Amino acid sequence: MSKKKQTAAEEAKQEKTEAAAENTAEEKTAEENTAEEKTEPAPETEKAPVEEEKKEEPASEAKDPALAAMNDKYLRLCAEYDNFRKRSQKEKDALYDDIKANTVKSFLPVYDNLVRALAQSTEDEAYKKGVEMIMAQFRATMEKLGVTEMDCLGQKFDPAFHNAVMHVDDEEKGENEIVEVFQQGFMVGDKVIRFAMVKVAN
Repeated sequence: MSKKKQTAAEEAKQEKTEAAAENTAEEKTAEENTAEEKTEPAPETEKAPVEEEKKEEPASEAKDPALAAMNDKYLRLCAEYDNFRKRSQKEKDALYDDIKANTVKSFLPVYDNLVRALAQSTEDEAYKKGVEMIMAQFRATMEKLGVTEMDCLGQKFDPAFHNAVMHVDDEEKGENEIVEVFQQGFMVGDKVIRFAMVKVAN
């Protein structure tokens, strides 16, 4: 074979190779364009139904009877526990006040005797001073416990706090006015430990 024939054959082969390469490049470009079209985001009108479906899922779960029943049972249990806690604390506080009131009530006869001792006249100043100190200490102790004496003299008679044992007519006094206290009344907070024994006018 002559050199001219070999050169023509090689040129023909090279042209075929270049044509094949160009065809391959065009096919790749076409495939890339197709892939880009597939990966383009869908229009907003196409997304709307998907979002609506996602929003409807929790609503469908909320409509589940078993889930609703469990939620209602949980809320009721929480409310019952809160009521139990408050009721227990209230009963505890009331029990403490009752015990304190009963304890203080057992010491009130000592208070009455100290009042009688102070009412007696005596020439022994040391004795009188000692009784006064005991009474002051007794009252300070009751005050620390939250026990208060009723302010009765000159007040209007109230059966919720006073026990009237005598009645007197006195034009200078008001109607149902307490003019004398025979036995002091005591309270713990709003609770009466002992009713005041009083004399009422008019």
